[in-house]
Amino acid sequence: MRIFLNFAAALGLWSPLVSAQQTKPLSDSELAGIITRGRFLAEYDFASWHATDAVVALKPPQGVVSRYIARKTDVGWVVVFGRFNETKDAFLIAYEALGSSPKAFSVKTYDPPQKDTGFFYIAAKGIQISLENSHLEKRPYNTYVLPSDSGQFYVYVLPAQTAADVYPLGGDTRFLVSADGSQIIETRPLHKTILEVKHSAPAGKKPVGGFHTHVLTDTPEDTDVFHVLRQSPPLSEFIGTKRGNYKVETDGTIKRVN
Repeated sequence: MRIFLNFAAALGLWSPLVSAQQTKPLSDSELAGIITRGRFLAEYDFASWHATDAVVALKPPQGVVSRYIARKTDVGWVVVFGRFNETKDAFLIAYEALGSSPKAFSVKTYDPPQKDTGFFYIAAKGIQISLENSHLEKRPYNTYVLPSDSGQFYVYVLPAQTAADVYPLGGDTRFLVSADGSQIIETRPLHKTILEVKHSAPAGKKPVGGFHTHVLTDTPEDTDVFHVLRQSPPLSEFIGTKRGNYKVETDGTIKRVN
């Protein structure tokens, strides 16, 4: 249910690896931040996928659920499903999926829906304002919420996967949202063109990885790590940027390759 669900073309153009220019390489701490956020997106995606499957099996009535939001806790993932109330001052949780392991989710049903004015309500506001400020094509999108230590949080708007063996790469944006979910602090377009990546290789061969260049930013992005980890099986990705060339390994780590 990925739609809550390779040697790829460059994002915006075909290109050889980009030569390093004046800007200095990313520091170890900057790379670590990208890796951590990318791995979080992959976990969020996996949890949302399996939690949604568990909720869909209950056949929710139409109109009860308009959004899902996931949250990582000390005991696993919590994924809630619901909608704003009529006055939009609370988020009404109709289903709550709890997962102590990646694929095992138990679902609580709330009838009437449980009113939330805390994390999930704030996250829902942040998602709503991010979608309203996104340039969306006529296709499904997924959203991801990543809290930060500052109290603010990131909202990612990414094209959803619509076929089991095709992985969209690009057309994604990261928003930094205020702690109350009402204001966008920063908008970061991550990639431009949406590529539908389907790895193929000659008979008897296996694809070994992908390659793309960045035209909007000078660094690897959180969603580059996510792109590698969401594939089944994961495939490494080479990334050309103005700061140099990088490789995302199949475990999500990033290495500079020149």
